[in-house]
Amino acid sequence: MDRAALARFLRARRERLRPEDVGLPSGERRRVAGLRREEVAQLALMSADYYTRLEQERGPQPSLQMLASLTRALRLSRSERDHLHRLAGHTPPERSGAADHVAPALQRVLDRLDDIPALVITELDETLAQNDLARALFGARERRIGPERSGAWCWFVHPVSERAVYPASDHDRQSRAIVANLRAVAGRGGAGSRAARLVDDLRERSAEFARLWDLEEVAERFADHKVVVHPAVGEIEVDCQVLFTEDRSQALLTLTPEPGSEAAEKLRMLSVLGPLAAERSPA
Repeated sequence: MDRAALARFLRARRERLRPEDVGLPSGERRRVAGLRREEVAQLALMSADYYTRLEQERGPQPSLQMLASLTRALRLSRSERDHLHRLAGHTPPERSGAADHVAPALQRVLDRLDDIPALVITELDETLAQNDLARALFGARERRIGPERSGAWCWFVHPVSERAVYPASDHDRQSRAIVANLRAVAGRGGAGSRAARLVDDLRERSAEFARLWDLEEVAERFADHKVVVHPAVGEIEVDCQVLFTEDRSQALLTLTPEPGSEAAEKLRMLSVLGPLAAERSPA
């Protein structure tokens, strides 16, 4: 790990960003260029002290999870992400492996959405980035690592915690939709794809998944109408809309309530509760 070079790189990337580039208000006149350290820490979901120590060459070696968070917070390109990993003493992620880099076009849209829950997901339902309302609603899913990054995996392997965010009456429909969508993704990717490996693992781990897989249903999930359950405010009825990247490997998912509805008021309450709501929300 090259602490001095890592510190210089982090400072340079922080100073090139403006608050409006990452969806933050510009506020009063700034005495320094770019973002403040505490703003980067906020975007990366880490303590300001931890980030400050990295810039002051005093921090421990960042984990791969921390590097992924810094990549998102600093809006790094793939080449910059790889350079960050090398400076931190890690091997850069394989570009054909697990997706962990948010498409810039989707990130720019996400940065401008603060009044509705929104998140960027991969085709395997891995959450790459969320806004504050999405964290308040679902918890910090972007922090998940390993197999738990996939919402499909968690739905069938950890059903009690994962399904608590939806009404029990909707579980069967969602299970079939998840399996049908995964079949479409695996069909596009082929036998050696991550989706195919996920299917094999789920068939071994979940009898429910294996039964639904054998139904041979295939369908891609697009717009949807659903009810989300939050322990602090109860049921929230929303419409889901999706914006895909050109290769369909990532999607921006937005959840919008009917204007003036009870659901809209509940989302407004969640925006006020903020981190408190996220702590109590299922992850």
